[in-house]
Amino acid sequence: MRRVIVLGSTGSIGTQALDVIGRSDELEVVALAAATSFEQVVEQARAHGVTRVALADEAAAALAAEAWTEGEVLAGAEGVMSLVTETECDLVLNALVGSAGLGPTVAALGEGIDLALANKESLVVGGELVTALAEATGARIVPVDSEHSALAQLIGSERPGAVERLVLTASGGPFRGRSPEELESVTVEQALAHPTWEMGGKITIDSATLMNKGLEVIEAHHLFGVPYERIDVVVHPQSIVHALVHLNDGASLAHLGYPDMRVPISYALHHPERADVPVPALDLPALGQLTFEAPDERAFPCLRLAREAGRAGGTAPCVLNAANEVAVRAFLDGRLSFTGIPEVIERCLESLPVEPVGHFSDLSRADAAARELAGEAVEAVRA
Repeated sequence: MRRVIVLGSTGSIGTQALDVIGRSDELEVVALAAATSFEQVVEQARAHGVTRVALADEAAAALAAEAWTEGEVLAGAEGVMSLVTETECDLVLNALVGSAGLGPTVAALGEGIDLALANKESLVVGGELVTALAEATGARIVPVDSEHSALAQLIGSERPGAVERLVLTASGGPFRGRSPEELESVTVEQALAHPTWEMGGKITIDSATLMNKGLEVIEAHHLFGVPYERIDVVVHPQSIVHALVHLNDGASLAHLGYPDMRVPISYALHHPERADVPVPALDLPALGQLTFEAPDERAFPCLRLAREAGRAGGTAPCVLNAANEVAVRAFLDGRLSFTGIPEVIERCLESLPVEPVGHFSDLSRADAAARELAGEAVEAVRA
């Protein structure tokens, strides 16, 4: 029996992971963590027989402790870290949103615990340090993102040197085909209406701006050790092909399937084995056709900004991520336009010098500086 901690259990990935675990005779959830949704966490704990939970929000943790006396409730960011380091487990699924997931990633890998990683910001912000830590402790990082899971499966059987290029596919989001001018007036409701996937607010906006795909490029660079110039992005509206690899003999391999996150979640939780998932096999005649096109980086500059930050290295990806989180929050709150998101990010990248990263404390300082500057940039862009 593989004992699993689920971080971000109330989000889209977390709830689907619990569905996968509930269907398996080989997996057992032993602890849960979330940000604020204490009622849902308590409900999940009771349903899965869990006796340890953590809420990053201390007020939510206090309410959970009042509502649930069958187990232990840990509070705050430190509580989430303690949940990871003090709970006997075999695997941590990190599905937390944003840079808040970096600390638990470091905690798990530092303990030598295998990590099913759905928190892409862990690698975007601290990629070199995180991968070095995993190598030092022997812990495995198994990607949960559908694209990176696909790449891992495609690359796994190939010998070193055989893979020439990686190709990440993007649905294009709800605004595919629109001009920069048409994007100036889009609403929050329109941006949250993703045509393919059901996700949380932050990642849905990232998908609409194509920042999500830019973050995935950085993530792929660290996961697979492939230079940025050999990682491509292709828009594929049907979301059937999740990733491709081009090989040195001219052949290309693709990973296909209906868009259902339970597939990569199950693969990560059962790795290296496969388990049954209630998802139908592809009906190619019914699909009819699959289409592909190049991304429009003029209309969606976040993809370009992410690539530039990745190539710059050092603190640049950390600044990119922090500025994006602030800008997306401002957009969701109605304080910034959709096209203002990349403007805020670019201002921060241009204003903050790239510094080398030798320790996680370097990332904390860069993150704080970027968030402060991004807050100021939001007000300046609005003016």
